[in-house]
Amino acid sequence: MNTFSNYFLYFIIYSFIGWVLEVVCKYIDDKKFVNRGFLLGPICPIYGYGVVLIILLIGCDDNDLLSIFLKSIFVCSVLEYLTSFVMEKLFKARWWDYSTKRFNINGRICLETMLPFGMGATIILYSVHPKIIYLVGLLNPKLKYIIAVTLLVLYLVDNFISMKVMTKIKSQIKKEKADNTAAIKSKVIEWIDNNTFWYKHIKNAFPKFRIMERVKKLKKVIIKDNKDE
Repeated sequence: MNTFSNYFLYFIIYSFIGWVLEVVCKYIDDKKFVNRGFLLGPICPIYGYGVVLIILLIGCDDNDLLSIFLKSIFVCSVLEYLTSFVMEKLFKARWWDYSTKRFNINGRICLETMLPFGMGATIILYSVHPKIIYLVGLLNPKLKYIIAVTLLVLYLVDNFISMKVMTKIKSQIKKEKADNTAAIKSKVIEWIDNNTFWYKHIKNAFPKFRIMERVKKLKKVIIKDNKDE
């Protein structure tokens, strides 16, 4: 159980860090906030899976930095390519696209991202992850297990909701658009607003409830930005 708790917390931590990096980079490029990734919550699981795979498959026992760098590029590239391929086949949409960048493979991976992945993974193995191990190790085993199970339940619920909503709205997504995360999130918010019982119940019980009104305004801004592009 302790091993499960440790690795699942590693997965969540790196998924969150990846989400933060994605949001910040997107904001720097487009000057707008976009909740990156497939899930509704603030995580990008591909980063969590990538780091955990690198920890398990490569580790940091090898003193050959070049070897770790190259192996990390391979693991991350295969994971990114397969994730893009599977998600596009399932939902007829792409969450990222590198077709405009040089040295890309079907727009799913490219040299421009592969190199940072290799460097990032090497830094994580030698510098970041030992600190993460230390911090997670400070938690009481029972508390750690409770936190891990709670986060697992939330993660599974988020996956279930996201899968259900994406299945409902995939026909509405413009297939010709490449990286259309913003448009997808807008459709997801709209579907949840119009179709979920819990939100309708809240609106009826509390007429002055305005949280989703703010979400709608954000959705309009996202749609406007997409049209301007």
